[in-house]
Amino acid sequence: MSGLVLNPTLRRTARNLPQIFTSQRLCRISQIPGTLSRYRQKSTMIKTSAFFKTGDDFAEIQASRPDFQRNAKVTFSKPPKPDWKEGDGGNDGGESLKKHHVEIDPYEEGRRASSNYKLLISGIVPRPIALISTKSKDGKAANLAPFSYAQVINHDPPLFTVGFVGSLDKAKDSLKNLTETQECVINIISEHFVEAANATAVNAPYGASEWEISGLHQAPSSLVQAARVKESILSIEGKLVETKEFESRTTPGKKTGVLAIIEGVRFWVREDAVDEEKSVVDLRVLKPISRLGGLAYGRTTDAIEIPRPKF
Repeated sequence: MSGLVLNPTLRRTARNLPQIFTSQRLCRISQIPGTLSRYRQKSTMIKTSAFFKTGDDFAEIQASRPDFQRNAKVTFSKPPKPDWKEGDGGNDGGESLKKHHVEIDPYEEGRRASSNYKLLISGIVPRPIALISTKSKDGKAANLAPFSYAQVINHDPPLFTVGFVGSLDKAKDSLKNLTETQECVINIISEHFVEAANATAVNAPYGASEWEISGLHQAPSSLVQAARVKESILSIEGKLVETKEFESRTTPGKKTGVLAIIEGVRFWVREDAVDEEKSVVDLRVLKPISRLGGLAYGRTTDAIEIPRPKF
């Protein structure tokens, strides 16, 4: 396995990590003896979810929930108003028109940037997740991390955007590797490995292998050095097109984000998930996981179809 080789004790423990993570912090990494424990960050348990608040026992809340229905099938239902016609507007009988809105200035005095973050990640949902695998320039370290500031933006050429929090000057593992090697693999997360994918969000030191922490398996790529996630039903080998760095509005001079545009140069789709023309991925097999606000993820098991109108 590529990347930093963990000591035997750490390797054994990493395979049995408790599956309680935040999107950026590993809540119980303090239980790991050895190198990574020095880099632990406790979960802040702030109110980033509508389902629990500061001080709540998350393990207790989780235990009270129904079991995951692994065999839940994707079902198609009618749209909310099957007889909708041009000019009808909303399908709620005008109820939404009776509600009032709160105007929010993202830069108003006293408003923290974290408030904008929580508002956006809870409101702009669901978001696709790019589980990005990269390799260091010297080829010795392999990194794997999830990003929900991600989207496909074009098909000819196939282009994807990924947003990285932070700056190029102090780039974290994935961005550092991406800018230095100009390569990556974008892997799509499915239900059957969501816990392992979430584990890669751990704030590990540069060079530590999230592959070992997660237990996910590497598969060879064709045109890039970084490995694909073998468990992923859809993976895209990518080449970096360009990056653009953004500066804070509230703290002038501080770089707070980097946008990367990546071109897909090779697609990998599991054979039971793609049609004979290699043009459609079966949602029923893909079972994609999306990112919601706070600690929440979403699954796609209910769909509707609405024909595109013609003028």
